[in-house]
Amino acid sequence: MVSSSHEAMHRVFQKEPEVFGRAFRALDIPFPDPIAVTLLPTDLTEPSPLERRVDTLLQFDTEREGSYLVAVESQGRRDHDKPANWAYYTSYLHAKYKLPTVLLVTCQDKSTAVWASGPFTVGPALWPMLTMRPLVLGPHNVPPITDVRAAAADIPLATFSAITHGKDANADAILRTLAAALKTIDQEDAEIFAELTEEGLANSPALGTWRELMAVDTAFFRSERAMKLRAEGRV
Repeated sequence: MVSSSHEAMHRVFQKEPEVFGRAFRALDIPFPDPIAVTLLPTDLTEPSPLERRVDTLLQFDTEREGSYLVAVESQGRRDHDKPANWAYYTSYLHAKYKLPTVLLVTCQDKSTAVWASGPFTVGPALWPMLTMRPLVLGPHNVPPITDVRAAAADIPLATFSAITHGKDANADAILRTLAAALKTIDQEDAEIFAELTEEGLANSPALGTWRELMAVDTAFFRSERAMKLRAEGRV
């Protein structure tokens, strides 16, 4: 069963796709700013009994570099079957859309993130036919945001940071910063990012802290809309 934390780790890119480029600028990987972003179908199934789906698939259109695809996969643990699946996803998407394809793997623990970075090779050791080097975002390279002004300036990235660092020792400070920053934006948007954060912190000790912050500091956490979103997330 897919967990709510799994869903939140890639859904934030559906809500705010530009987080992809902003997250990697700090790592000196200068992905160009998109002029348009398209959410594409995630079904990669061929006419055969085997079903394959990525978590989120986006098309980024840029002014100078053209278009490219970003396939987002949320990974909760090491899975030695995954590299072969990732190689399939990348090759299939490149063949289907005729566009350069980037695989982004999001993780909530450092050991999984380091493993997911690869490289993974397909083919015999003496002549590898394909090398997979996924881009990975995890606690090892996503900065913890503990400054309210910085969080308010980029709520989507602050939300992703809070989810990514949900198991860290300083998770409470990061969540308090995000809670304060959410008060500075439109209430409807704040509800969405608050719900994403709650989903992303599922099965984490920090979830209790986040619920306390929302119950005490914000009315939207108890709103009808918020309860509906929580119910949809559980389903």
